[in-house]
Amino acid sequence: MKSSAAGGERTSTIVAALVDTNILVYRFDHSSPHKQATATELLRKGIAQDSLRLSHQTIVEFVSSVTRSRRGEKPLMPRSEAFREAEELLSQFVILYPNEALVRTALRGTAAYELSWYDAHMWAYAEHYGLSELLSEDFEHGRLYGTVRAVNPFIS
Repeated sequence: MKSSAAGGERTSTIVAALVDTNILVYRFDHSSPHKQATATELLRKGIAQDSLRLSHQTIVEFVSSVTRSRRGEKPLMPRSEAFREAEELLSQFVILYPNEALVRTALRGTAAYELSWYDAHMWAYAEHYGLSELLSEDFEHGRLYGTVRAVNPFIS
């Protein structure tokens, strides 16, 4: 079982990446086979190498995203399955939790980088916990935000 970071202190930069919600969702989205395969492989390697971290926000957004209807189609998974998957994620990854300093960093990120609140909050987790990369398709690929480099794993 993986441990969770309580969020009380900032860590030094470590060789690990923060995973954004979209990667977790693509793992279960059959409409994009390339993204599904990439997300699956990325998560498997991350578990094996203990090189990925998830935020509390990512778990919450994942459950919300996979259980809501998409463009008139049924959800990617029923609530009970999403809850089971969230429990699996909690046991497979180190989960990072917010604190006051992290929220303040997110507020600064909305101003400095003109990020949406949710993206700024996601970036703030990586910045606060000293993670070198943020894996997401929602940020400018290759751009450095503070000390965190955004990487879109779906770009070949």
